[in-house]
Amino acid sequence: MKQLDFEQLKRTPTDQPLQVLNQDGQVVDQDLLPDLSDDQLVDLFKQMVWSRIVNDRTTKLKRQGRLGFFAPTSGEEASQMGSNYAMNKDDFLLAGYRDVPELVKHGLPLWQAFLWSKGHVAGNIYPQELQAVPPQIIIGAQYVQTAGVALGIKKNGQPNVAYTYTGDGGTSQGDFYEGMNFAGAYHAPALFIVQNNLYAISVPRKKQTAAKTLAQKAMAAGIPGIQVDGMDALAVYEVTRQAREWIVAGNGPVMIETLTYRYGPHTLSGDDPHRYRTKEEENQWHANDPLVRMRKFLEGKGLWNQQLEDEYTAQVNQEVDEAMKQVESQPAQRVSEFLQNEYVQTPPAIQKQIDDYQQREAK
Repeated sequence: MKQLDFEQLKRTPTDQPLQVLNQDGQVVDQDLLPDLSDDQLVDLFKQMVWSRIVNDRTTKLKRQGRLGFFAPTSGEEASQMGSNYAMNKDDFLLAGYRDVPELVKHGLPLWQAFLWSKGHVAGNIYPQELQAVPPQIIIGAQYVQTAGVALGIKKNGQPNVAYTYTGDGGTSQGDFYEGMNFAGAYHAPALFIVQNNLYAISVPRKKQTAAKTLAQKAMAAGIPGIQVDGMDALAVYEVTRQAREWIVAGNGPVMIETLTYRYGPHTLSGDDPHRYRTKEEENQWHANDPLVRMRKFLEGKGLWNQQLEDEYTAQVNQEVDEAMKQVESQPAQRVSEFLQNEYVQTPPAIQKQIDDYQQREAK
């Protein structure tokens, strides 16, 4: 097993993405191949399939007016599920708005994730045992929060990690640098994952920064920076696993850049990706589909076939249907409830607004 040299990565971040599987699902780096059992390999792939199906179903539900805000994740399954699979349930997840799949697989009920998309209060009240907070909408702000949570983990002497995600656009925000710098200065157990899908909404990665890679930005904080093929679930998993192990050993934070691509729009709120990227580019990345790559690998080992996928697809669709039943059985969200949750002691001006809304809602 190849061990990554994190001390060296502090001085010289990788400038070529690490890879285990090529586009045809063939192992190209046997030394970096993770030590996962057959059951674990299938489980990881199932999570990727789950994410793709939920993405497709959620897209339709949003367009039907049955769900609210949604940031598509199709194409990023290896990056999201591969990294999340390497984490512990006691690690603390601070997700961005595109990281709902990781939250659900970390323990958030799917129906609550759907309620969050609708802006419902119940979608933001997490189970007490869940080590996570609702997704951050402000781009990059979760990096500062992660540094703080990581410092708390260190002070409490817990063998865990605070981990977070942002996109390439998040690396242009001040919070990105502040969070990594704070965590680096205090040797806090934080894992910062940058999912570089090449576009900050519509702004190409090459126009956002003159840096050759996003991983090299870790050098400014004195922490290791690693670039990995974000369409390769096994490479993402193994890099994340080793990073977590290094962090838990008390060595401080790590930043991982995953090179990936979102097949859909930035969000389902009017973005048209064809205005800023070409069909040729999209086709090139579709040929690099993370599900196809992992599927070929498993089929080659005799661990997966079309019948298994059809059966699992039906199971996931049923899971989505059950979640929607719970969502649509909830009472409608009242504006007055939002206002009541803002203060322990409600100021008179806010109380007047609550009273006004309650009168309207009673009609």
